Amino acid sequence: MQYSNSIDFESTDKIRQVQQEALRKHLMYLSDQSPYYQDLFRTEGIDIQSISAANLDQIPFTTKTDIEKHNTAFEAINRKSIVEYVTTSGTLGEPISIALGQTDLERLAYNESQSLGLCGITDEDTILITTTLDKRFMAGMAYYLGATKIGATVIRSGIGDLHFQLDNLNRYRPTTLIAVPSFAHKLGLFLNTQNIDPANCSIKKIICIGEPIRNADLTPNTLHSKLTDLWNCPLFSTYASTEMATAFTECEHGNGGHLLPELMIVEVVDDEGKKVEDGDLGEVVATPLGIMGTPLLRYKTGDMARLYNEPCICGRNTPRLGPIEGRKKHLIKLKGTSVYPQQIENVLHQIDGINQYLLELSHNELDMDDLCIYLAITDDLNIETVSNQLSEQLRVRPQITFISDKEMSLKLKAHKSRKPSKLLDLRISN
Repeated sequence: MQYSNSIDFESTDKIRQVQQEALRKHLMYLSDQSPYYQDLFRTEGIDIQSISAANLDQIPFTTKTDIEKHNTAFEAINRKSIVEYVTTSGTLGEPISIALGQTDLERLAYNESQSLGLCGITDEDTILITTTLDKRFMAGMAYYLGATKIGATVIRSGIGDLHFQLDNLNRYRPTTLIAVPSFAHKLGLFLNTQNIDPANCSIKKIICIGEPIRNADLTPNTLHSKLTDLWNCPLFSTYASTEMATAFTECEHGNGGHLLPELMIVEVVDDEGKKVEDGDLGEVVATPLGIMGTPLLRYKTGDMARLYNEPCICGRNTPRLGPIEGRKKHLIKLKGTSVYPQQIENVLHQIDGINQYLLELSHNELDMDDLCIYLAITDDLNIETVSNQLSEQLRVRPQITFISDKEMSLKLKAHKSRKPSKLLDLRISN
C-alpha cells in the first residue's frame, strides 16, 4: 500500500481528489467483501457508483450498537488472513472486536509514523511509550509500529510503576514521552520528590493521549499549563480510536489535530445528523479509508469536537480537529444546565490541593441526572472551595464527598474500561 508523504501541503482540490479516489476504492471493497455493508447497500438501494465525498450523507451512519450487534458481519477478510484482533476500551459499554490483516498493520504503522512526524519526531529520537501494549489495546501497538517505522528507538515501559519510569529515564535518556497527560503530571511530581527537575531531564517533547490539553478555543487548558510548568517542553495532543485506526495529531502550532486525508474522511454533525458549520461543536463521524479487516463507513464515534478547514500556519491544507469536549452519551443535565465531564475536570485541575478525584454519574428516583464528585481527603481543601469554583465557572453544584485513598483506589477500579479514567457513568453501565 503506497501513500504520499507530501499530500498535506497540496491544494485543497488535490486533497479532495486523493480522498475521492480512496473513497471510491473503499466503497468497492465494502461492496465486494463486507457482509454488513453488502446488506446495507442492498436494503437501502444504494448505488455506490453515485457516491462521492460530497454526497456521502446519502449513506446511513454506522453506530457502535450496529457493530456490537453484528460484529463478525463487519469483518471483510477470512480468518486465515487475520493477523490479530484488538478491542475497543469499553468506555461506553461492551468492547467490540476489530480484526486486523497484514495491510492494516502496515497502514497503522504509516498512520503513526506520519503522526509522530507532525510532532517533529525523527530517527534521532528515543521514545518512552507509557501506554500498554497488551490486553488487545491498539494505541500502544500503533505507537510502537510508527516509531520503529520512523527509525526511532523505543522503550516499551507501559503504564504505572513510577520507579520503573525513573529507571528508564536514567538508563536510556529518552527524548520523547508518550503518556496520558495526568500520568505525565504525576510522573513529573514524582521526579521532584526524587530531587530531579523534570525540566532538566532528557525529555524534550511530550505526546499527550486520552485527555484534552486544550480548551474549546484551542488555547492551552489548566492541565497543559501544569505540564509545561513541570516539564518546560512542547506538548502535542493526539486523538484516535480503535475503530478509526487513524490519528489526528497537532503540529508545532497547536491549532488542532491534523487529518491524514489519504487515510480518512471526517464529518462533524449535529443531533439531526446534519453537518455543522466550520468551528461549531458536533459529533465526529469517521470514514477510515484503506482498511481491510474491519472497514467502516460513516462511523459515529460519540465524541464531540469542532472541525476547522482553513489552512494551518504550518502550511498544511488538511482539516484540523479540535479537542474532544466530551462524549455524547456522557452529557450531564443538572437542574437545567448541560455540562460535559471534561468541563468539570478542567475546573478541578485549576484548584490547588486536588490530586485524586472521581466523577460518578447516576440517575435519581425521578430518572434525572445526579453527579457526585469524590475527592481524596486532604488538609488543604474544603468542599465549599470546590463547590464555589464549579458554580462560578459552570453554574452547577454537584454533591462533593471526601473519601480515603483506599476507597478512591477501589472506586477507580470499579469500571471495566481498560483506559485510565476518572469517570464512572452508572447511567450507561446499568
